[in-house]
Amino acid sequence: MPRFKYDDPLTLEIGNNTVMAVYVDDMKWPFKGMVMCHMLADTSAELHAMADLLGMERRWVQYPGTAKEHYDIPMSRRVVAVEAGAVEVSWRFMVGLIRSRR
Repeated sequence: MPRFKYDDPLTLEIGNNTVMAVYVDDMKWPFKGMVMCHMLADTSAELHAMADLLGMERRWVQYPGTAKEHYDIPMSRRVVAVEAGAVEVSWRFMVGLIRSRR
């Protein structure tokens, strides 16, 4: 299980490695009584580490192994992700990030 380093909110420990580059967008998409947004990261490891921290199941990842790999997360978990160091960005930033990976 990843450990959040409270002295530096932008880092997360996975084993002996310290990593963090996770983004949450400002999208507000209704889904089954919830309001969702997107969570992406620079790497799959960073994305899944944050998802683990948020209690997300791996089977909820969208487009695994592709440039569009992300999680749809409810706004309540978005708050927790930001508290843990995720960077708040616009949905347009997310589009640019995905395009830059292709």
